[in-house]
Amino acid sequence: MTSKLYLEIARNAIKSHFSPVFIDKDALIGKDSALGEPGAVFVTLTINNHLRGCIGSIIAHRSLLDDIIENAASAAFRDPRFPSLHAEELDKIIIEVSLLTHPQPLVYSDAEELSRIIRPNIDGVIMRLGNHQATFLPQVWEELNDFDSFFTHLGLKAGIGSDPLALHPDIYIYQVEKIKEA
Repeated sequence: MTSKLYLEIARNAIKSHFSPVFIDKDALIGKDSALGEPGAVFVTLTINNHLRGCIGSIIAHRSLLDDIIENAASAAFRDPRFPSLHAEELDKIIIEVSLLTHPQPLVYSDAEELSRIIRPNIDGVIMRLGNHQATFLPQVWEELNDFDSFFTHLGLKAGIGSDPLALHPDIYIYQVEKIKEA
């Protein structure tokens, strides 16, 4: 029930931009009290297995319910990599909600040690160096399935270059519970 409810909330948050949809927050929290607690999610939209938007929170800073609503709308209408979702795409999108655990810092001496600690397909990774930061959800391992390409792309995303581990950035890991529409 919970997973279906979270997907329904995300879809209704997107639908509400095209037609009136009332989201009764009190009733939803009554169905699942976790929705009233702090939570961090990423909402990913795909069409025909191609990314159409992905926005999320790394750290819980509002209720899980509000995070799902805001990140669903942001993935559909405010992801700078894509134009805003059009009404005719609404029936084509597949929604995925990823509930994040709290990120944990990793202590590592070099890239070799880090490669032994990181668990592909399990760990999401946050890379931080100065004012630069980027994250990849654990699902990204499906496309970038070796350690070197994963971290090369993460370094480029963070804006610190293609050999980021040479700069010894701060690394945090988290896991997700992934909920996806059929």
